[in-house]
Amino acid sequence: MLPDGLRDARVVVIDDIAPNLRLLESGLRAFGLRQIKAFGCSAEGLTWLQSQPWDLLLLDLNMPTPNGFEILEALQGRDASCQPIIVVTALNDTQDRRHGLQLGANDYICKPVDLSELLLRVCNTLQLSLASQALQQERTNLEQHVRERTQQLQESHEAVLRSLCRAAQYRDNETGNHILRIGESAALFAQTLGKDPEWVECIRQAAPMHDIGKIAIPDGILGKPGKLTEEERKVMSSHARIGYEILDDFKHSTLMAVAAEIALCHHEKWDGSGYPQGLRGEEIPLSARIVALCDVYDALRSVRPYKKCWPLDEARAYIIEQAGRHFDPTLVEVMQGLIDSLEMLHQRLPDVAEEDDPHCPVL
Repeated sequence: MLPDGLRDARVVVIDDIAPNLRLLESGLRAFGLRQIKAFGCSAEGLTWLQSQPWDLLLLDLNMPTPNGFEILEALQGRDASCQPIIVVTALNDTQDRRHGLQLGANDYICKPVDLSELLLRVCNTLQLSLASQALQQERTNLEQHVRERTQQLQESHEAVLRSLCRAAQYRDNETGNHILRIGESAALFAQTLGKDPEWVECIRQAAPMHDIGKIAIPDGILGKPGKLTEEERKVMSSHARIGYEILDDFKHSTLMAVAAEIALCHHEKWDGSGYPQGLRGEEIPLSARIVALCDVYDALRSVRPYKKCWPLDEARAYIIEQAGRHFDPTLVEVMQGLIDSLEMLHQRLPDVAEEDDPHCPVL
């Protein structure tokens, strides 16, 4: 008799000869199977198979259209380990058997049928089928668990970035909404470059961390209204490396890795004259090249303790002049089509200090 675990397996039989169909169905029920679907019309059987779940198909070949070969062909997209097919047919020559197996049949039994042998093959095939389904379900559950865990980690990393952003704002609050504008403008660049939505969102969240290393810079240097001395400039320049070291501990997070590379490389220059590594051209990560341009443009169009806001025409001219020197020339070209959007962004997220500056965009 059939093991208890197989009794509710869904078995389909398709055979256009009524006595054969009754013999197979009654034999399967006597064997202990409870869910049997029998079709004398092959077209009806195929339609049912394509719309319902099933565990095993017993299929005749020599039938009116669609015949067994055509049904095998129509079902080739199935998972043969989870939905096996046993051909039960009077077509017994080598070519027919080979063709049936090539089209995806798992087993081949010739009529007249030895019912005992057929039921043993049904039992063995169902055991493999249900075991494969169980493994597939376990794999699906595991993949879902991994996705949920990955999402939890992603949310944790995003929370860390938000906390660090708030720390940076408290530490360097004279730049107001500068770090928020950098995230939005960097995402705008990425979107215009045709990057996938995941990368766009990644740089949106990572870019605001570009200056996180400034939390380690002394107040006297960070807020100095005048020009920095050479020694002070060296201290200020260390913020790139410090920012990288703060963020680099999260080595298995794509988001934090991008934030770390931006923090380290956003002061590199296209011609190799930047810091801290003197990278040149495309040696500089694209994320850092984008943020470098966004950062400088936003700084030019904002009030700082050491400078007034530059007028739009002057800021734009400076960016164009620095193409191939400071900035990636391709990104500078892209920026020309984004000026209006960047200015609207500055209006939406203004710095309080800019309200008194006639050159800066205001609401």
